[in-house]
Amino acid sequence: MKKQNPIDIEGTVTESLPNAMSQACPDNGCQVLTHISGKIQRNYIRILPGDRVRVELSPYDLTKGCTTYRLRSKQTNSNH
Repeated sequence: MKKQNPIDIEGTVTESLPNAMSQACPDNGCQVLTHISGKIQRNYIRILPGDRVRVELSPYDLTKGCTTYRLRSKQTNSNH
């Protein structure tokens, strides 16, 4: 049986929880409980409230997902 494709959405982290979990609010307004993917954990990328993230939602349960990418902020550091 073929594995279902995950649903990719973008949203904002609203709360950081223990055990590499967080609450994210996608652009459609509902709350999603997400865990951080292993690649983000391995590279010590910190996910803080207010960060924009890309989340893969499970097609079976749309309230749970996996944070796969932390989007870069629009701010630039001009210390040149």
